[in-house]
Amino acid sequence: MSAIIIPALILCIFVYGFLKGVNTYKSFTKGASDAIRLCLDILPFICAILIAIQLISMSGVLDILVRFIGPVFELMGIPRDLTAFIILKPFSGSGSIALFEEIVVTHGADSQITRIASVIAGSSETVFYISAVYFSKTNIKKLGMAIPVALFCTILAAVLAAFVVRIM
Repeated sequence: MSAIIIPALILCIFVYGFLKGVNTYKSFTKGASDAIRLCLDILPFICAILIAIQLISMSGVLDILVRFIGPVFELMGIPRDLTAFIILKPFSGSGSIALFEEIVVTHGADSQITRIASVIAGSSETVFYISAVYFSKTNIKKLGMAIPVALFCTILAAVLAAFVVRIM
């Protein structure tokens, strides 16, 4: 059934456009052209984020942050083993997924730590990646409190995830 839905939806869009007198092929190619331009516009921002992630990981800064922030997270009810995951999540979705996989392998799929990591993964976003993409395409130049508020929400989501998993 799901293999039919998307092609049927695309066909319906083309038929609807045809019935409304819209040149659907021209509209489609313009949209594809705009998408390519968008990718080229945001590529430098994405590259900068990816390079920063690699520098943080390979320089040992992440390990130092884990050592200092881990005890603070434990006071907030977050297991110390999730510190690197929570620190990396705002920077990199794929990097945090790799750490999540490591958590699952180390602690088991049904462990409390894995369940907390699962809730954190589902309740937070890659703040810097999304900000780079969004703010690169808007006229907003002053980020103001956007990044600090998003990071606060990421930490709050982790604290609440640990709390909710513990009481359930």
